[in-house]
Amino acid sequence: MDTQTAHHHATIRVEDDPLVRGRGRFVDDAEPQGRVYGFFVRSPHAFARIVKIDTDAARKERGVIAVLTGADMKAAGVGNVSAHPPMTGRGGAKLVLPMRPALAEDRVMHVGQAVALVVAGSAADAQDAGEKVVVDYEELDPVVDAAAAVKPGATQLWPEAPGNIGLDWAGLAKDPDANAREIDEVFKSAAHVAKLTQFNQRIFPATMETRGGTASFDPASGTYTLRSCSQSAGVLRDGLLPVMGLKREQLRVITEDVGGAFGLKTGPYPELPALLVAAKMTGRPVHWMSTRAEACLSDNQARDMLTEGELAIDDKGRFLALRVRNLVNLGAYVGAVAAHLATNNFARCYPAMYRIPLLDIQVRCAFTNTIPTAPFRGAGRPEANYILERLVDEAARITGIGRDKIRRRNLIPPSAIPFKTAVGTTYDSGDFPAVFDKAIGLADFDGFGKRKREAAKRGKLRGLGISCLLEHSGGTPTESAALNFTADNKLMVVLGVHSTGQGHATVYRRLAAERLGIPADQVFVRQGDTALGVGNGASVGSRSTMTAGAALVRTVEVLIEKGRKIAAQLLEAGEQDIVYRDGAFVVTGTDRKVGLFDLAREAAARAKRGDIAESLDTKETVDTPQTFPNGCHLAEIEVDPATGHSEVVTYTAVDDAGNIIDHTLIEGQMHGAVAQGLGQALFEAVVYDPTNGQLVSGSFMDYCMPRATDMPAFRIGDVIVPATTNPLGVKGAGEAGTTASLAAVMNAIADAVPGAAAAHMDMPATPEKVWQACRQA
Repeated sequence: MDTQTAHHHATIRVEDDPLVRGRGRFVDDAEPQGRVYGFFVRSPHAFARIVKIDTDAARKERGVIAVLTGADMKAAGVGNVSAHPPMTGRGGAKLVLPMRPALAEDRVMHVGQAVALVVAGSAADAQDAGEKVVVDYEELDPVVDAAAAVKPGATQLWPEAPGNIGLDWAGLAKDPDANAREIDEVFKSAAHVAKLTQFNQRIFPATMETRGGTASFDPASGTYTLRSCSQSAGVLRDGLLPVMGLKREQLRVITEDVGGAFGLKTGPYPELPALLVAAKMTGRPVHWMSTRAEACLSDNQARDMLTEGELAIDDKGRFLALRVRNLVNLGAYVGAVAAHLATNNFARCYPAMYRIPLLDIQVRCAFTNTIPTAPFRGAGRPEANYILERLVDEAARITGIGRDKIRRRNLIPPSAIPFKTAVGTTYDSGDFPAVFDKAIGLADFDGFGKRKREAAKRGKLRGLGISCLLEHSGGTPTESAALNFTADNKLMVVLGVHSTGQGHATVYRRLAAERLGIPADQVFVRQGDTALGVGNGASVGSRSTMTAGAALVRTVEVLIEKGRKIAAQLLEAGEQDIVYRDGAFVVTGTDRKVGLFDLAREAAARAKRGDIAESLDTKETVDTPQTFPNGCHLAEIEVDPATGHSEVVTYTAVDDAGNIIDHTLIEGQMHGAVAQGLGQALFEAVVYDPTNGQLVSGSFMDYCMPRATDMPAFRIGDVIVPATTNPLGVKGAGEAGTTASLAAVMNAIADAVPGAAAAHMDMPATPEKVWQACRQA
């Protein structure tokens, strides 16, 4: 199939019909017989010793079946909920990975940490009884801010992490110290140095469907089943196995429809092992859904990074070196891949679309008495792009070179690709000047002055912000796919990655149908059940289409190879004379052929009799190298200086996501990703009280989310340069909008407010902050 023309297909998303009719099946919709309800008792303190837990009164409450505490988890052999790939810091020191219990044992480390689980016949009874659990706490002094946590004399959270440092990461250079010395010399002799310190504030993922799960245990087989919303049933199961001390065949995980995920629903959380233990203890399916208030107190949070950036520039405006120092707030425990995304994921975004020959990126990860941070849409990429694109605007300001000109002057030309970067990655494809020029044209950059003057007549300040982006997409390279034939002449595509709104059922169905030359309505997609036997990575890191797509392409190829062998026997011809086309195996130069589904039935019968080794059902696993999606986004903003209110009036996004399989889905991804970026730039901030560690922004009354009316008119374009690293030529598309929009919006506000009064403003650009900047100007 020609993937470049594939987007001309009219998109009819097969998953939409049940969802818009309210026939979706989410965690709360599955009601197994005998289902009972769990309620988690949570810590009201950010940091305290647990002196005693008294559950007697709770056990006597109406409908209560069981009350579990940390002692029950210990007795059941539940291990550390935190897990992280091994990482090494300065001097060979390993990442500190403290014990995160399913239910707190001797201490609580953040407000909202689960301390006990009450199980009752109804959710209301469980909650009523939960309020009767009495916990005697001895309060300790918390620390919630990473900068405060690393100061001498700060409260120490973990004895194994002196100075509250979980990892001191010296960067990706082979000899970080020699690299740092070389870069110091470049900075000393540079004509200009742009400097910025920016705080990338903490935010909530805020998914529509909160987290939840239903755990059950079968004593006859000794196996557990967990229904939970996840980004991969296989990844969730594999994360829970070491926590529970189980073998693969002892735990089945099922995920059906998922109401938003964004990185939040990948690895295990403390509640899930507790539910599994409760199910075994009570002999009943135990169900729990987080409330929104609980989500604010227990879901992984994101970002929370203080970054000092410096860009060295020569007298012609060329970039010489980039130096970045990051201080990252891990929270009380190490969240899923949290240290990896703050270090490797962050650093591998550089040098982005620019020629920056020297890079010195160093990161310290600190523990605090807050909810752990973990991946949220972009996961390190928006943070990296944000500081760089703010620095480039600062470079334009201090050199007097136009912000478009300084960017264009430093773009990596197509002639330099494949381009090996200073962090060791190789950009396999891309045409950055073409992307930049198309975006500048589509946004009518040259006509901006006229629009600014027109806005001034209405008493408004108008600003335009540019943000180039380049990300690495792919995450883990390994992915599997299977093609299984059903009794009713259908082909089932089985995937390990899980759709959380991306349209997998539409895309992979069509990919398989086109490659096999069969009608799309003969193909359907199955996902979200470890019993299907397919699973590697999750839907994270903009990896699904490139990795699962490559696995599906390979599975189709192997299926056809197998089919040719069997068809040769059936049609009494040489295997070299069999060709596959339009859904049939044909003997070349004759009208003799056998259809795909007829052959599948025959192969299944022969395999059952033992005549051949296996049926036509096929499963393959492939490794797909990373891709480097890139783009240029421009935000145009109007500020009311009287109120500080900022309105994004237009948003232009031109991206190279490689070959486009479905334009509608790509645009949907872009709209959603930009909405989340605008949310962080203008509205959202998780706030803790520094004196007691209480969460001040614990509901949507205090945590401002963007609404539909805050979204701008979009202009979306693409420049297609196929990736060379996978057979579809696709690159990731799901996170570009979040990655680029932060700097696009903040650069626009800095441009709108006169006199550089907003040039160093931190997100979110609230009306109060913008109003103050306008007053200062």
